[in-house]
Amino acid sequence: MTEPDGPTADGFWLVVHGRRWRRTDPELPDDVAAALRSHLGTARATVGAAGRRGDEAAVAAARERVGLAKDGLGERGPKWWEEPVEDRIARAREALERLGGAAEG
Repeated sequence: MTEPDGPTADGFWLVVHGRRWRRTDPELPDDVAAALRSHLGTARATVGAAGRRGDEAAVAAARERVGLAKDGLGERGPKWWEEPVEDRIARAREALERLGGAAEG
């Protein structure tokens, strides 16, 4: 039986069309999470544009940025619910710094 769409009972996952996706860490400061989501959207758009141009180096660089943003949001990497909040926020801020800081949103 497939799980229904929406958050799981434990709040760690979001089910969309039967597929589980790790949710963003809810403890991240709003400004940090918003900046990381902005970087994520920009990087995803760059992956598509670079792919259409056939620029594999740009695709690889953009995918690295996608990974950084997702790691900062807690959607990849260590399970955020298994770590202290201070460590999670520090990782998010470090990812944001590596991405270039605040993003235009």
